[in-house]
Amino acid sequence: MKESNTDVLIVGAGPAGHMAMTWFARCGVKARIIDKRPDSRFIGQADGLQSRTIEVFQSFGFGDRAQKEAYHMLEMCFWEPDANGNIVRANRMPDSTIGISRFQQSVLHQGRVESFMRDSVKKWSKDTLKIERPVQATSMKVDESVPESDTDAYPVTVTVKHMKEDVAAVNQYGAKIANGLFRAFDGDGNAEKEGEEETIHAKYVIGCDGAHSWVRRSLGIEMNGESTDYVWGVMDGVPVTDFPDIRSRCAIHSAESGSIMVIPREHGMVRLYIQLAQVPIDPEKSRIDRSKITPELIMDNARKIFSPYKIEMKFVKWYTAYQIGQRVATKFSDSNHRVFITGDACHTHSPKAGQGMNVSMMDSYNLAWKIGHVVRKLAPPEILNTYEPERKKVAQELIYYDYKLSRLFSGRPAVAGKSENGIDTKEFHDYFEKGNGFASGTIVDYRPSILVDKPEVKYLGEGEGDEPYYSPLATKAPIGRRLDTVQVMTQCDTKPVQLADVMPSDGRWRIVYFSGDIVNNAQLMKNAEAISDVLTSPDSFVKKHTPATCMLDSVIDVLMVHASGRWELEWNTIPEAFRPVDHYGRQDYWNVFADDKPYHFPHGHAYEKFGIDPSKGALVVLRPDGHLAKVSEASVDGLKEIEQFFGSVLLEQKSSWKSNGGYLDTGKELEEWYGIADYGSPVLAQ
Repeated sequence: MKESNTDVLIVGAGPAGHMAMTWFARCGVKARIIDKRPDSRFIGQADGLQSRTIEVFQSFGFGDRAQKEAYHMLEMCFWEPDANGNIVRANRMPDSTIGISRFQQSVLHQGRVESFMRDSVKKWSKDTLKIERPVQATSMKVDESVPESDTDAYPVTVTVKHMKEDVAAVNQYGAKIANGLFRAFDGDGNAEKEGEEETIHAKYVIGCDGAHSWVRRSLGIEMNGESTDYVWGVMDGVPVTDFPDIRSRCAIHSAESGSIMVIPREHGMVRLYIQLAQVPIDPEKSRIDRSKITPELIMDNARKIFSPYKIEMKFVKWYTAYQIGQRVATKFSDSNHRVFITGDACHTHSPKAGQGMNVSMMDSYNLAWKIGHVVRKLAPPEILNTYEPERKKVAQELIYYDYKLSRLFSGRPAVAGKSENGIDTKEFHDYFEKGNGFASGTIVDYRPSILVDKPEVKYLGEGEGDEPYYSPLATKAPIGRRLDTVQVMTQCDTKPVQLADVMPSDGRWRIVYFSGDIVNNAQLMKNAEAISDVLTSPDSFVKKHTPATCMLDSVIDVLMVHASGRWELEWNTIPEAFRPVDHYGRQDYWNVFADDKPYHFPHGHAYEKFGIDPSKGALVVLRPDGHLAKVSEASVDGLKEIEQFFGSVLLEQKSSWKSNGGYLDTGKELEEWYGIADYGSPVLAQ
């Protein structure tokens, strides 16, 4: 039997698996990804992209592709029955909370979303990290005698089978139209099939293998929660209808026939989520008979709900059905923190909130950079212990949100003068609006840990989350949440840029030094010079944590955002640490930014947005995933606090800039870069 070693094995190549491999390619981690299906290209599946997801895509360099191809949902319309039982429009509101992000919710075929990530992986891994399919994992064993501290060992052994495509094909239940019924209800099974065996030894394994996760079952992890009797059909196609709001997102409650969610999509399509009044039951198995769920059955229900409007679906591309349920795994990893589960493997819910693909990818986005840092020996394995508490909290908040939303949406509405018993549709409208912040993904708030330096905060209850914590130095930037972007201007050439766009997802920590008005405040300039002296000193903590063979900003990137007028500050008066020169003599001109008005755009007001006093400034630490980890005063004392923080989350390198006395030139030629479309540089991947 063939045997091999890899740092990380990803099981499952859905959105969560794609996000994990995107991080690993970006950080130069040796990884493999397997999937038991012969092809990922099913027309339907997930399609919602929330604001935070697009922000993350932008940080990887392909947010523009999603923005160009996706259908942007800007309005939500609510329809409910009148006294005669006909549906009428009751309310309209913005689909996304105004001002919560520069990106709004949109929809795009999951296959296209995954293709963006594969293109990124191909680029950053030099086409060495590819999805291996169809490959089925059949057994897994974790050597628990290996301590978590041993990051050189390969304690996880996984046996897999490389199958032929015809053997791995999924059941389409006799339908000519592509469907996802094989995923629903009992899943598509984990029965072993014939194939060539291989034994893979891994340092870490990530289970991204869906709601019926083989990895989760292998670990003996249970799912807690419940299901309902509500069954919904889903269909993608081109509508032929007189319904006036078909190109807006709609929630439609009928008097007697159930509910529909309308999701406008790209290429003139819409997706309909249709409550099924009656579903076929298999009498022998006493469960839903998937083979009897057809597009015709789904559309029969849809026509009744849309009445008095008419609707037909042409060019139907995909359909499925699902039973609403909300469950969360009891654990998100094994006890040794060697095997992790993400996405639907650790939480399941209805798709109407548009969270499935998004939260799944954000699980991997949280986890993979941490594994990358441990594998690259930049950080201690203790940082992996933060994955479960950070993401389980999000999963539990999601389940509560989905539980209430799905019941308000699935319940029969009360109709004035006819039926007072039923759900209050105004309560549904209000809850939808209130939940928009959570649904956007932008207000995810991580609690105090080795990676988030803040005091314990007050829990406000189910559906409310934690009370945000703000440093008095940055009164509008909650510690533990992602730092929102803002427009600043490059000092060297006046170019207006989004602050988030100069901090791509490349595995680096960031120290953003809001220096204040250093031109008109002599003390602030002295502070800047003193901070620069510490950062450039031979025993600087930045040099201690940076391998000697890497550029000095490869682990911790230091940026300055000043509050002086851009014309007032001369380049050569800026302290050395913020305009460094490399061993070739090249100066970095792109780490200093002005909070000032550029020539062709309005003022960004960065200090105002983050609640930072220009007469005091602040030092801000950002994690590689963009979440705000720490805020300190803009002084040498504040920098010492940051040094202590990094002493817990980063390892001192054996051969570092500090121990080597500077950069260690290996003589390796620089990669050709001229004329190549790029986004960032291969920092950690070097």
